Amino acid sequence: MKSYLIRVNGNEYEVEVEEITKNPEEKKSVVQETATPKEEIKKPVQKVERKKEETKKAADVPQGAESINAPMPGTILSIDVNEGDEVKAGQVLLILEAMKMENEILSPRDGKVAAIHTTKGASVNTGDKLVSIE
Repeated sequence: MKSYLIRVNGNEYEVEVEEITKNPEEKKSVVQETATPKEEIKKPVQKVERKKEETKKAADVPQGAESINAPMPGTILSIDVNEGDEVKAGQVLLILEAMKMENEILSPRDGKVAAIHTTKGASVNTGDKLVSIE
């Protein structure tokens, strides 16, 4: 366990960090924080456990298909099309929630949905592949 002393706005905090490794592929970290500002009494220890990130399924774009990528990080609220559906330019493909706003991701052209690379409730980053249209 490593101890660190952190100063924030004139207050000092003692933070202890411990890393636990079950196997080389999967790591879990336990962060233990104890706030001890000079003018405050010690607060109870608060433990936070970080979970391993979910692995995303491979986003292989079929040959000749155009990929629609996430314009910003967010969460997929709904997917309004299925693989094989015919879509028109401007049709809503899915809803992406970002910064507490629902953003419609639209089809850039007429075509057929070749592949869907995400799922409802998934967290996506900027540039992640969402849908492929051929």
